[in-house]
Amino acid sequence: MTRIAFIGLGIMGRPMAGHLQAAGHELSVVRHVSPLPEELLAAGAVECATAAEAASRSEVVITMVPDTPDVEDVLLGGGGVAEGLRAGTTVIDMSSISPIETKRFAAAIAEKGCDFLDAPVSGGEVGAKSASLTIMAGGSGETFERVRPLLELMGANITLVGDVGAGQTCKVANQIIVALTIEAVGEALLFASKAGVDPARVREALMGGFAGSRILEVHGQRMIDRTFDPGFRIALHQKDLGLALEGARALGVSLPNAATAQELMNACAAQGWSDLDHSGLVKALEVLAGHEVA
Repeated sequence: MTRIAFIGLGIMGRPMAGHLQAAGHELSVVRHVSPLPEELLAAGAVECATAAEAASRSEVVITMVPDTPDVEDVLLGGGGVAEGLRAGTTVIDMSSISPIETKRFAAAIAEKGCDFLDAPVSGGEVGAKSASLTIMAGGSGETFERVRPLLELMGANITLVGDVGAGQTCKVANQIIVALTIEAVGEALLFASKAGVDPARVREALMGGFAGSRILEVHGQRMIDRTFDPGFRIALHQKDLGLALEGARALGVSLPNAATAQELMNACAAQGWSDLDHSGLVKALEVLAGHEVA
């Protein structure tokens, strides 16, 4: 049994923490944005007033919050994790944030005599609930192996990519691929629908060929069914593409199609669709075409 502080119990953090608790680990929790889940409290999770208090009770601290400023506040702000850390504690940040800032956070945690692992995830709400997330980790091999049994309770494809920050870099690369594929699926189904061909039949046919993908399977169906309840919100993917373009500028790399996908996300935000699932990107394409996939 490991004593774990889990901070960030939203759409994905909630089931992730649940898997840890179900495996017999002791949870300390603190409200960040989302209310504390009653089922975790009923099963024995200890509610703490601050992140510092939760950290002081724990051997491992896991953060799963929306953005870089949130991680900074939770880790280094007043009443934050750093204030409650004891030497030897391991901090795992599973949020999707800036690789550059991740290295700064890791250095601050190291000054407390603690280890840091960045371990962002992919797989959305479905993967979080089924414990089948892809986990991309950055940190020392020793730290990774020590907490790997915990990661295996939340994910199925778990890779140590490199040193601190490498996990976040990998996640940014993942989000580029996902965004561009959602955009491609949206264009393809919109093209078929506008041409008078049933997009559901087109999706079915394409699933058996080289164009087949998990995104065509899941998000293509969402586009056809018009079910855009969030598994992963447009606002969060908009943030991730911002990290990609920020990194590209720093590296002197051109990411023209990532920039286009970001503009489509921006268009969705301007229409008030930020809280839709990121498959709702198709709605921006539909506005441009004056036609809806159906």
